[in-house]
Amino acid sequence: MCAMARPRKPLLSTDRIVETARALVDAEGLAAVSTRRLAAELGVSGPSLYNHFRTKDEILEAVADSVSGQVDLTMFQDGRDWRTALHDWAVSYRTALRDHPNIVPVLARGPGRRPAGLRLADAVYGAMVEAGWPPAQATSIGALMRYFVMGSALGSFAGGFVNDASAYDPADYPHLQQAHLLAEQQEKIDERAFETGLTALLDGLARQYEQVRRTA
Repeated sequence: MCAMARPRKPLLSTDRIVETARALVDAEGLAAVSTRRLAAELGVSGPSLYNHFRTKDEILEAVADSVSGQVDLTMFQDGRDWRTALHDWAVSYRTALRDHPNIVPVLARGPGRRPAGLRLADAVYGAMVEAGWPPAQATSIGALMRYFVMGSALGSFAGGFVNDASAYDPADYPHLQQAHLLAEQQEKIDERAFETGLTALLDGLARQYEQVRRTA
């Protein structure tokens, strides 16, 4: 009996389409994704994609959900207090978005029906309610954290300055004499800014939590 020949190309699958689309988004942005371009990258005919996704938007939704799936949620299950869990989750969330910044505009639309995105929202909300936050405030905390993390991933503050001292004439910008040095320390500055903001945000929530507990 003759053995069946192995296919020259890997069989088309949902995961393979999503991985290829994610790589395109990472490298070239959302505009690079089209069914024609994906089919070419995958070495298949365009119509074959429609066996897995009906539209380009569905593909981008799946890419966004694959990034949400990279966010660690174990901190809400292993006994960490709500503040520590929220901090560790925010760091993991930002890391995922930092690694895939071009998909953030799609993620910013909300989880919709995306399974990983809904699990993420469920984990945060559930942990806050279990810790004693009233449901309405737990909802607000989830929204607040999402705004903060996504905002931090949309662009780099330090990267917005050019490495050219002549661009910051002291006569016009007396306090920006060192601004041309920011770009070369972009990662360090952005990380420090994120931690500073996250700590301030959690400090404020901790004060609110004390009031909630006293009222309760």
